[in-house]
Order: sequence, then structure tokens, then C-alpha cells
Amino acid sequence: MPRQKSPLLRAVRRGSSTPVVTYTILGLTLGVFILQFATQGTVTRALGYAPPLSLIEPWRMLTVSLVHSSGIFHILFNMYALFVLGPLLEQLVGRWRFAVTYILSTLAGSIAVLWLAPASFVVGASGAIFGLFGAFFVIQRRLGGNTAQLMVILGINLALGFFLPNISWQAHVGGLIGGAIVALIFVRTRRRQQTPLQIALLGAFAALLVAGTILRFALAG
Repeated sequence: MPRQKSPLLRAVRRGSSTPVVTYTILGLTLGVFILQFATQGTVTRALGYAPPLSLIEPWRMLTVSLVHSSGIFHILFNMYALFVLGPLLEQLVGRWRFAVTYILSTLAGSIAVLWLAPASFVVGASGAIFGLFGAFFVIQRRLGGNTAQLMVILGINLALGFFLPNISWQAHVGGLIGGAIVALIFVRTRRRQQTPLQIALLGAFAALLVAGTILRFALAG
């Protein structure tokens, strides 16, 4: 009798519907949250995003999505949104495209903070989460789905970012726009023969984000 593959191998195999990337991000973020408490803020200070350090420690522009404020509601909201929306979007676009969406949305959110709130210190996955919202909105519109409910949720959460203290609305807006642009690239290059063009456009968008970071410091200097 042939040996059965482990549940983990079945989950990650090609063609599996298990949202591996979503669950990996969830697990990694929750693990880092525990480390934040265990190290009494050392991990938070090391991975949070401080705009003045963008060129010296550029990884912070991405690791910001792994750390959260000490209040439990911050990480609960972000991880709940990821748990609900992540599997849907990962199923629609595939694993590597979902990962690219999350990463570029995080980067776009950080760059928005760099330009609009350069003296702040930011933590949280909100930029990436709003990027997923933006991507899902674009794809739903392309598929002819009803986006009215999603627009209401987006509107409420964007408004809260402007009126509640200690919330980076800049990261929300930047992530939302970044995710929408990534999804637009996906829907405009969705045919298999367009994959090289899709990768080139994603690379160009990533390069544009990096250029935006460098330009901000060039203008400030």
C-alpha cells in the first residue's frame, strides 16, 4: 500500500485549495506579536517603520506589517480581516500573486507614511490589509460582482483612520492604492501568454515604489 502524504504536503501541493500563504502570514504575525511581549518592545522597535531610517534599514518598510501595538484589538482586527479576505483573494489570484499583493501593498503603505507623515513611527498590517481590500474591489468589479457592501466597509474604515487617534490613515490610503494597482495589472494581463508581461509590470511598479522612496530623501536633502 502506498504511503499517504502528510496533511502538510497535501496542503502545499500544486492545485490544493488550502490558502497556504494566508495561513503562513497569520502564523508569522501572531508569532511576532508574542515575541513583542516577550522582549518588552525590543522586537517592536526593531521591526516597526520609522521613515527616517528608510534608506539605512529598508526592511522596516515591510516588517512593519508583522508588528502591532500592545492593544489586542489592533492585531485582532487586522488578522480577522486577513482570515476572512485572504483565502478568498488567494483562491482568485493564486499563491504567488497573493503574496506579491500583500508585499507591495505593505510597501505602498510605508511609502505613503514616508511622504505624508515622515516624523511618525508606525506598526501594523493595516496597509497590507487595505491593499487586499483594494485588490478584491478591482477584481470583483472586473468579474461583475456586487461591490456595494465592500465599498461601505472600506468607507467606514478609511473614515475611522482620519478621526481616531494613533491610526495611520496614510498607510491605509497608500496600501489601498497599491493593492488596487497590483490587481489592475492582474486583470489586464490575466491570460497565460501574458505572464511575462504581468511579471514585468509588477517589477516596474515595485521599482516605482523604490524610486518614490529615494526621491523623497533627495527632495528633503
